[in-house]
Amino acid sequence: MSILKRWFLFIWGLFFVALGISCAVKSMLGTTPISSIPYIFSLRYHLSLGSFTFIVNMIFLLGQILILRRKFQYIQLLQIPMTGIFSCFIDLTMFLLSSVTPEMYISKFTMMLAGVCIQALGVALEIIGNVVTLPAEGIVNVTATHWHFNFGTTKTCFDISLVLIAGVCSWFYFGEVYGIREGTLIAALLTGVIARFFIKYLSHIGKSGRPIFHLPFTTFRDNPEKL
Repeated sequence: MSILKRWFLFIWGLFFVALGISCAVKSMLGTTPISSIPYIFSLRYHLSLGSFTFIVNMIFLLGQILILRRKFQYIQLLQIPMTGIFSCFIDLTMFLLSSVTPEMYISKFTMMLAGVCIQALGVALEIIGNVVTLPAEGIVNVTATHWHFNFGTTKTCFDISLVLIAGVCSWFYFGEVYGIREGTLIAALLTGVIARFFIKYLSHIGKSGRPIFHLPFTTFRDNPEKL
């Protein structure tokens, strides 16, 4: 799979992750763990959710640099423009959904589940594209690799930490907890599972060991690397 196609998949992955986050926010049943802190600050200050998403992710990037120091690869600075695009996608999708205000619980729950599935699709496309990680995933990977922790456990602890910090900030600013509800827990539990499902049916491991995108229920003939 050409580098152009990989970047194409990655950018679309960013868009779908952003759309999934916006759907979760609009459902009013809780934000995703990764967007919980930016969401609280966007309620308190006059900056958009996308703007705070960029700021928080830059802190994660700085964390990677502090951990790795001289071992930090400069190619990872591509995380900066990719985060910028991702943040713009969040603001764009929040604007596109600005008129969507589900009122019945079943409507909110449906929108939240749709958001989880859409975000999982985006995560899958990012992984299949395999060009660069965003800072939130990067800090987890760096932490797990540097200190030889289990990646899954590190990811779980990271997400829990984000939600706890968001909860504390919300209580400090508003005297109650905003943005953390059943949807937050469901997103944390299901996003990875659904993403693995999409990866299984949307990719094939080529001879190079890299995932190659393909449509579901298609078969590979000749040289799949050319697809």
